[in-house]
Amino acid sequence: MKSLRYLFVIEKAVKNYSGYFPDVPGCVTTARTIEKMLANGAEALDLHFADEAKLPRPRTLAWHLDKGGLKLRPTDVVTWIEHDRQHQLAAA
Repeated sequence: MKSLRYLFVIEKAVKNYSGYFPDVPGCVTTARTIEKMLANGAEALDLHFADEAKLPRPRTLAWHLDKGGLKLRPTDVVTWIEHDRQHQLAAA
C-alpha cells in the first residue's frame, strides 16, 4: 500500500497552535510551534489509525473548499502529512 497524504489545517491560537485533519474527524493536536505541530500531526495520525482496518480516503484542498465546507482564515496554515501504513505496521 502506498502512503496517503492527509490535509492538515493549523490554526493560530493566542499562545499556541491547534491542528486538525478534515478527512479524519476527531484527529487533532496542539503545540507551541509550527515545527512541533508537524511532528504532532504525524504522531496523531499514527495513533488515530493504530486500530483502524480501513483508512479514510484523503480529499484535495479544492474539494474541501468547494464541497466540504472548509473555511480558512488568513492566519491558517495548510499543509499535508503523509501516512505510511506499511511503516506503521512494521514498527508495531
